[in-house]
Amino acid sequence: MNIPFLDNWRKRHGVSRGVAVMQPAPHDAEGVAQLLSECELLRRQAESAGIELEDTPGSLAALDQLLPRWRDEDPEALTWLGNDAGLYLGTVVVRTVPGAEWQVWPNGRPVVRLASGRELDVVAAGHEWALSGTPELSQVYAEASEA
Repeated sequence: MNIPFLDNWRKRHGVSRGVAVMQPAPHDAEGVAQLLSECELLRRQAESAGIELEDTPGSLAALDQLLPRWRDEDPEALTWLGNDAGLYLGTVVVRTVPGAEWQVWPNGRPVVRLASGRELDVVAAGHEWALSGTPELSQVYAEASEA
């Protein structure tokens, strides 16, 4: 279907991959943080493995130790699990690293902006972790906390 105004919009904003945040009130940082911290699929996976996600750096290390059974069980869930892993990583960074905050790009992509001004694409890191196990979520967190 050819919809001209959508083609023009995509040229200006790019295609959002993974997670997109569309909100009527862009100044509602608390609401965005709450929405992005849900990570329901990841929390269920962790719970079934006996890991409680407490939004701490230690829980990232615990996730890194999970056996990646999801890679064989449901390949379609990889995308969603990668999204959740990235959003959970971002949630931990925002809640524990001073000056870190969620930033939403014009195309709807959520990233974490560190106090240094560096932007961390946590969703991309989450996808790589879900697919291959690297980089480890705890490693990405350690780099973010040092920046």
